[in-house]
Amino acid sequence: MTIRVLIIDDSPTMRAILLARLREQHDIEVVGTASDAVEGREMIKRLDPDVVTLDIEMPGMNGLDFLEKIMTLRPTPVIVVSGMTRDGSEATARALGLGAVDCYAKYDPEGRLALHDGGELAAMVRAAAQVRFHRPVLRALAEESRRSIRRDTRLIAIGSSTGGVEALQVLLRDFAGDCPPTLIVQHVNPRFAPAIARTLDQACPARVQVAGQDMPLRAGNVYLAAEADCHLTVRAGPTGALHARLRRGEPVSGHIPSVDALFASAAAELGGGAVGILLTGMGQDGARGLLAMSRAGAHTIAQDEDSCTVFGMPRAAISLGAARVVAPLDRIARHALHQAA
Repeated sequence: MTIRVLIIDDSPTMRAILLARLREQHDIEVVGTASDAVEGREMIKRLDPDVVTLDIEMPGMNGLDFLEKIMTLRPTPVIVVSGMTRDGSEATARALGLGAVDCYAKYDPEGRLALHDGGELAAMVRAAAQVRFHRPVLRALAEESRRSIRRDTRLIAIGSSTGGVEALQVLLRDFAGDCPPTLIVQHVNPRFAPAIARTLDQACPARVQVAGQDMPLRAGNVYLAAEADCHLTVRAGPTGALHARLRRGEPVSGHIPSVDALFASAAAELGGGAVGILLTGMGQDGARGLLAMSRAGAHTIAQDEDSCTVFGMPRAAISLGAARVVAPLDRIARHALHQAA
């Protein structure tokens, strides 16, 4: 099946670059290009593309406002195209929170226009074309439930990918301010991770921050993987104190940082003292690690199909028998914090 793509970008140069990259792919067709939100809106209505690439730093109606309208009125898989400035990273994080499925960087780590990307954009388009949209009904936990967190849980480990930033905002909203220390691996360009942490921090009663090497893990804190070439894992010291560990190495399950690497360390270091949560995402990263956690006695949870943007990672875990609970997104916090139905 051919994937039909619409490019929206105010830069003629960037439109030409994106068009050239996608035209090289036999299974992708660029059905149109637009220079602003007004033109883009009309082309979305007329062409009904499978995927939209959207510059979020445009004159007139900016990309964030336009994205919010798309996701409200005509949900369509959107890949945001962003610069690497601080403002660009913050906007990208907000875009992912609004429902964009991925982010594509205009520039390489040295700040040069990325003229060759080795198929990265095409891979994002293929992943986006498999997205399904579901807007869960959000239910807040009762205050008395917030105060009854299980005290035998020493760590919560979370993995997510496509659609994950939006899902994490929903999940973390129901985390209490004194939740167990929580580690997250979200598949995203690591250069956007600090901005994503700040975005999640605004949604979460606990404090959300980027994980650092040997950082003590404390209750009421959530730590997000942000190093491009390091796996985020947990280490228990001789006294039982928990610390984040950033471990260099090869990709695990095709990713670095990898959800499987995080979950495997939680299984080895904490056994039944941990909770593992696998959210929306493409592929199988996290499935084997969640199985290792379950076999070690941990409480393991997978997001259900109806509330996933992409059911790939949870489906893989469920097929292995790794998830003790399969739950809709808006019920996962209750299962994680209280292990109650």
